[in-house]
Amino acid sequence: MSEKILIKNARAIVTCDELDQVFYGADLLIDGPRIEKIGRGLPEQGAHVIDGTGKFVYPGLVNTHHHFFQTFVRNMMTIDYPNMSVPEWLDKIYPIFARIDGDVIYYSSLTAMADLLKHGCTCAFDHQYCYTRSTGKTPADRQFEAAEQLGIRYHMGRGTNTLPRELGSTIPEEMLETTDEFLKDCERIIEAYHDPAPFSMRQVVIAPCQPMNSYKETFVESVKLARDKGVHLHTHLGEGENEIMVERYGKRTLDWCREIGFVGPDVWIAHGWELQPEEYKVMGSTGTGVSHCPAPAVLGGFPILDMRAMQREGMLISLGCDGSATNDSSNLLDSLRMAYLMQAFHSKARGGSLSSYDLLKIATVNGAKTLGRTDLGSLEPGKGADLFMVGTEKLELAGAVHDPANLLARGGVTGPVDLTMVNGRVVFADGRLTGVDEERLAREGEAACTRVLRGQFKEYWTAN
Repeated sequence: MSEKILIKNARAIVTCDELDQVFYGADLLIDGPRIEKIGRGLPEQGAHVIDGTGKFVYPGLVNTHHHFFQTFVRNMMTIDYPNMSVPEWLDKIYPIFARIDGDVIYYSSLTAMADLLKHGCTCAFDHQYCYTRSTGKTPADRQFEAAEQLGIRYHMGRGTNTLPRELGSTIPEEMLETTDEFLKDCERIIEAYHDPAPFSMRQVVIAPCQPMNSYKETFVESVKLARDKGVHLHTHLGEGENEIMVERYGKRTLDWCREIGFVGPDVWIAHGWELQPEEYKVMGSTGTGVSHCPAPAVLGGFPILDMRAMQREGMLISLGCDGSATNDSSNLLDSLRMAYLMQAFHSKARGGSLSSYDLLKIATVNGAKTLGRTDLGSLEPGKGADLFMVGTEKLELAGAVHDPANLLARGGVTGPVDLTMVNGRVVFADGRLTGVDEERLAREGEAACTRVLRGQFKEYWTAN
């Protein structure tokens, strides 16, 4: 029999359902991986009781764009990202990425996943395109191993770069793959890991890194394979590459993608700050989503998405951290706060802003829709038991708790949450990840970073 859990007497349960219901002084009953009931005075029925007194309960956040491997390439002032274009930055950072091995993939993934879980993220997509001579084809396997250890719901984006530098890419030879070997490994990991069933803990996405760094055939064949296997597609688009794409193909990136079928409700892109208003219509009409990553946009000084205009055209917008090399954080609550403030900055010029609650739904309901997860994203009977709790009986929150739906981004609640649950299992509580030795993993991760990368940072920047 599955274990039942009863969250008892929560101060508020913010459901993010279609009616935007908030339950006050209520209970939430969980049976195995699913939510069974929400209401007042629910009988314990032999369930394990979690005291919700003074706690706000929210749906787990869904991260739709990240690069976990970059967690060990952060806090590097030697790469002045704010003063570079994206192609220039890629040209500087890729030689360092080329040094990464399987241990760095594993421990950097653990690091990013831990940060996400501690800040209320329960389901995460990672765009893993770092395949080097040292990693071989192991990154997907190492990442699924890390995700299972921590208990996070994980969507693995199998990325690649196939175009050599001499043909105009920014990719070192050590990180190049052929289209055939990429597709072969996609088939392998889909067979080994992809689970399309309700409450699945692991899925696979076919995600060639970016059009300007791959052959056209890589994207064409990715579309064919994804549609054959019934998995989603993802790539970077609209982040400074359009000038290159126009020079190379005579058309903007979205037109190029539409021509080959790399659009649709099973496709979403990362960033999109270069998209034009007429392209919003294409995105909306085809059902193609966009993952908004606020931190790299601010750090790079790039345009702030006009999210209201995008929504008017029917675009599906979700939220992502992006890689730590352009964020230095895997805290999606922090990204939520940043996204809210960025929209507020343009509110007068754009005829209004999105509310804090609007952004919360983008980070929960929309994130689940983006990943094709109808079983996640809100707290309601039948949905997956993914949630986090925030304690309100703290002096710093006095006077702000009358509106739980809008509290997080507007109130700047960006620190570690009180509890995170994934699939009906508590994975973080009382400041600790459950079931793992954090200190040991941190020591091992530091050792891997030092062994593989830290010496190389100094060597590379001395030579360049």
